[in-house]
Amino acid sequence: MSDWSADAPLRDVNTTVAHNARVWNYWLGGKDHYEVDRQVGDHIHGLFPLIADVARADRGFLQRAVVHLAGEVGIRRYLDIGTGLPTADNTHQVAQRIAPESHVVYVDNDPLVLTHARALLASSPTGRTDYVEADARHTEEILRASSRTLNFQQPIAVMLLGILNFIPDTSQAADVVARLVRAIPSGSYVAISHPTTELDGEANRAAMDFWNKNATPPITARGRDEIAAFVDGLEVLEPGIVSCALWRNPDASEPSVPQYGLVARKP
Repeated sequence: MSDWSADAPLRDVNTTVAHNARVWNYWLGGKDHYEVDRQVGDHIHGLFPLIADVARADRGFLQRAVVHLAGEVGIRRYLDIGTGLPTADNTHQVAQRIAPESHVVYVDNDPLVLTHARALLASSPTGRTDYVEADARHTEEILRASSRTLNFQQPIAVMLLGILNFIPDTSQAADVVARLVRAIPSGSYVAISHPTTELDGEANRAAMDFWNKNATPPITARGRDEIAAFVDGLEVLEPGIVSCALWRNPDASEPSVPQYGLVARKP
């Protein structure tokens, strides 16, 4: 079941400036991108060849985190903020393979993601998905709209993968997390992935500088201590704050990438 309407208005998509959702889709091998996205994506790949590994590692982290939350913890409600364009194994697909009754709300403010919302809303018959068009910083709007689908009296997993890095002010990013955490009950979880120049990611600096001059939205890298502060007061699950490629990954051949990943529980 979903609340998406086939008559939802579609806004013009700016194809003259590269956009993160489309470039990320390009790096993941998707088809939803334009020439400007490919040009910027290729240039960044030349500056920082590991970027395609980062994109794949972030997607793998999402899959492993949801498998853990749905399978081992029993979470049945997910609020995925900064959804990006649909690709293989979106949050609802992973969760509903394990628990078909899972409810998932996606949040993004990119117009192209909106045009592909139908793919994100192909729920299992017993589950439910919804899409909220909103900026990640507008937490009250997000919480109000997502309450149509999610019962905030039951544990919820808030997925913040590759989104806090688009909030340049660290105190504002921390406030976004804090407001979301206050809204969810005890036993809920928060999953975060975030780029860094730590973890041998110095080569990422030039790529980020190029991105910020030639694409949108601008990106901010953060260190482990800054990211740890986002979940202050929560119980960070083992193995802690690590490269998202290594978080509970049984594949020892997976390369570490300069992108942190963590999952934390609200006591």
